[in-house]
Amino acid sequence: MKRRQFLKAAGLGVAASAVAAPAIAQSMPEIKWRMPVSWPKSLDTLYGGAELMCKAVAEATDNKFQIQTFAAGEIVPGLAIVDAVQNGTVECGHTASYYYFGKDPTFAFGTSVAFGPNQRLNQGWFTLGGGKEVLNEFYKKYNCIALLAGNTGCQMGGWYRKEINTVDDLKGLKMRIGGFPGRVLQKLGGVPQQIAGGDIYPALEKGTLDACEWVGPYDDEKLGFYKVAPHYYAPGWWEGGSMLFTFVNLDKWNSLPKAYQQVLEQAGHYANTWMIAKYDQLNPPALKRLLAGGTKLHVFAQPIMEASFKAAMELHGEISKENASFKKVNDSMMDYTRNGYQWFQVAELAYDSFMVRHTRG
Repeated sequence: MKRRQFLKAAGLGVAASAVAAPAIAQSMPEIKWRMPVSWPKSLDTLYGGAELMCKAVAEATDNKFQIQTFAAGEIVPGLAIVDAVQNGTVECGHTASYYYFGKDPTFAFGTSVAFGPNQRLNQGWFTLGGGKEVLNEFYKKYNCIALLAGNTGCQMGGWYRKEINTVDDLKGLKMRIGGFPGRVLQKLGGVPQQIAGGDIYPALEKGTLDACEWVGPYDDEKLGFYKVAPHYYAPGWWEGGSMLFTFVNLDKWNSLPKAYQQVLEQAGHYANTWMIAKYDQLNPPALKRLLAGGTKLHVFAQPIMEASFKAAMELHGEISKENASFKKVNDSMMDYTRNGYQWFQVAELAYDSFMVRHTRG
């Protein structure tokens, strides 16, 4: 491979000097992996981010390291990615870690817990604040390592057949809600359901669900929830800035040349940046289309937010008393988050609030 070809890796944030071009050209092995994901192909943000990551790896290695992407259900069910990676059925997989909280509640943190950090703080905690270390210490128990590979930003609070005006309106509510935050809804009397993205609409249409949440306007519009549940709420207090990961089988990771490890990790960062930008580009016009089509936009009442916050903090405290891994990750995340929000209120909050007032149209 020519030097200029290897420098493609610099676009992923990989220093050109990290690995000499002749080393890749002459001695790097040809490797082919499979990456099942938790998303249908129709979700070109989530599935597209995983696909982009794999493409970047191939381009940076002159196609010597190739990873093939498979949509949810093609070779692995959408909610079984970690299982397949753990047991070596596949080398890696792209998913939301909180889908696996049934194994251990600590899995919730990699993606999001209720009233957790926003996108910037989550990414800062994972990248430089100790999050990567404490999470991968935990994931090692499941023969996995996690690479940052996406973020949705703050999500919406979901679609409801009827208005949700009080905390009592949550009692008995059958809602598809991803991962561990469903335990918070349960504390408030709701009935959480964990269903893969492609299966939500039929359940909502049949009345098996009273409500559902996914991500935000662009993805939600594609999935068609507005056709049967007209009330759209914000914010998604359970997903303030949800990270997505590529889980890699630990043995496969350790067998990779260091150059390939670096390329794979940086390709994940590239996909992460792209996904955030893509959602910021696509959500505003999608929301306008939904509202023009009759969707009714609401903000959760403060009593609902406060009751949800109280229930979440109680739940996290209860689990921390009996689960050392959960406590260790929660303490790390909350310490970082407190400092971050104290700083954000100094400049960011005032600036954003001012600009929001002056850009309403």
